[in-house]
Amino acid sequence: MTVDTHGPELAPRAILERLIAFPTVSSDTNLPLVDWVEGYLATHGITVQRVPSVCGTKAHLYAHVGPQIAGAVVLSGHTDVVPVEGQAWTTDPWALTEKDGKLFGRGTCDMKGFDALAIWALVKAKHAPLKRPLQLALSFDEEVGCMAVADLIEAMIASDMPRGDTVIVGEPSMMKVVTGHKGGLGFAVHIHGFEVHSSLQPYGVSAIMEAGRLIQWANEQNAANAAATPSELAAPFDPPFSTLHIGKISGGTAHNITAKDCEFVLSTRAVPGDTQWRDKITAKIREIEAGMQAIRPETRIDAVEVFGVPPLSPESDGAAEALTRRLTGDNASHVVSYGTEGGQFQVRGYSAVVCGPGDIAQAHQPDEFLTLEQFAAGQAFMERLIDELCAPQPA
Repeated sequence: MTVDTHGPELAPRAILERLIAFPTVSSDTNLPLVDWVEGYLATHGITVQRVPSVCGTKAHLYAHVGPQIAGAVVLSGHTDVVPVEGQAWTTDPWALTEKDGKLFGRGTCDMKGFDALAIWALVKAKHAPLKRPLQLALSFDEEVGCMAVADLIEAMIASDMPRGDTVIVGEPSMMKVVTGHKGGLGFAVHIHGFEVHSSLQPYGVSAIMEAGRLIQWANEQNAANAAATPSELAAPFDPPFSTLHIGKISGGTAHNITAKDCEFVLSTRAVPGDTQWRDKITAKIREIEAGMQAIRPETRIDAVEVFGVPPLSPESDGAAEALTRRLTGDNASHVVSYGTEGGQFQVRGYSAVVCGPGDIAQAHQPDEFLTLEQFAAGQAFMERLIDELCAPQPA
């Protein structure tokens, strides 16, 4: 039985200071942060459930406060951050620093600012007369593909914890209500060619030149998408169409040898409703591979799907949208081209929106910051949310 203790309550800023001090870069462990959050919540009688990674060096966590009934509001955030190496920071990225009305530190904006507010709200809600429950869901590896959160959501659904139905993903949106974002798909492509001296080029297969065929096809797809009339779902986005991208490429042995290998990641940013790209990319790869094997049968193209992020689609009469609009007063339409974990919740039956403090333009930047004004706006949002959850609920 959980003892309903009531330890010291930390202010949101004090919680944020603790979270920033944990260097939870996606390539490293987040367990010290998880340990701290679990210990702090335990002092308030809140039991945390962990969902460990396969390798055991990371963990998701989730928790529930309020009546043991379905229909909770879920505050969703990620604990990992991007690296700071190679960036020109003027403050310590792992120490919260206030200057000129801003809070500096890696993750202040993306998205430990929201995480701190969510943890604070969970403790406040624990000691409030809630009529509707509140849940916390903190994930890892969002910054490397938004894939790992699927295990967290499935664990929440399968657990004895009453199922929530409304999710607020706290990615930085300047506290605007974002109802849609693009999805993402990525293939790690390894083209295996056949080396010959470049003077005998027709008898070999250059992996780099074959990669050029796939890259040119991607350019053509982008041009065709840009020229097409946007669908109703795509029209609000900037740009209002799906895009394909290759950001880094490696391969080859020497300038006078047909390249044996070429490797890169081919990714998409797809508007909601545009679900064709997995099949189209696979078909084009097989087409190019067939041409290679007509010259040298031992050549091939390996394409491994490394991430697949569902889009967040605007909902008709969505509960999450209605709630966050009441709490923020924002009735404008907002969609974004970056991805979040919101789509993962939505495809599993939750109503989801994105709404959090901070400007996405600060995410991943040196001297990342969250303004004091936005942090205060986020706290006010949480206070209104708790008031809403304490109000008599519709029958």
